[in-house]
Amino acid sequence: MLQMPAIRKLQQFIIAIALALMALCPVVSFADGGIYINSAKIDRSGNYYRLTTTQSITFNSSLLDTLKRGVPLYFKTELEMTSRQLLWFDMTALSKARTVKLSYNVLTRQYSVYIPGSLQRTYRSFDSAMSAIRYQPSWAFAYVSELSDDENYDVAVRTVLDVSQLPKPFQINVLSSRDWGLTSDWKHFSFTP
Repeated sequence: MLQMPAIRKLQQFIIAIALALMALCPVVSFADGGIYINSAKIDRSGNYYRLTTTQSITFNSSLLDTLKRGVPLYFKTELEMTSRQLLWFDMTALSKARTVKLSYNVLTRQYSVYIPGSLQRTYRSFDSAMSAIRYQPSWAFAYVSELSDDENYDVAVRTVLDVSQLPKPFQINVLSSRDWGLTSDWKHFSFTP
C-alpha cells in the first residue's frame, strides 16, 4: 500500500502531465470564428472569366464588438492559377485578389457592404450583410485572352480577414490575439478554358 507522501507526489505528477498536455493541445471551439469556402467555380461570361464562391463565415465576439464600434473589416479573396510546365516545375499564370469591406454605421445602425466594381449596399441586419458577403456576385478576374485555351490550370482560392487595412492601433492588437486570425484553407480545383 502506498503511503500518503507517495500518493501526493503521484497526484502532483499526474496533474503536471495533464496541464502539460492541455498546454500542447489547446481546445478550439466553433465560437472562435472562422472562414470556410464551401464552393468555388470558374465560368466564362463574354470576354471574361468569372469566379463564383460561397463561403461560411462566423465571427467571434471580439470581431463583432469591433465592427459594432464602427471599425470596418476587410475580407480579401485570393486567387492563384498555376499551370504545369516542364516535368515538375509549376508556373504561376495568374494571381489576383479582391477585397470586400464590411462596416457598421453607429448613427444609422446599418451595415454596409462594398465589393469593388460590383456591389455597394446598406443592410438593416448583420445577417443580411453577411449573406451578401457569403454569396458574393461573381468576380470578373481575367480577360479571356489572359488564359490559354489548351492549358489545364490548378486553381487555389482562399479568403482571409485582411488585418493590414485595419487602423494602426488594431494592427498592434492583432499580433497578440488569435481572435483576428480568420483565414480559410486553400480550396483547390482544376480548370480548363
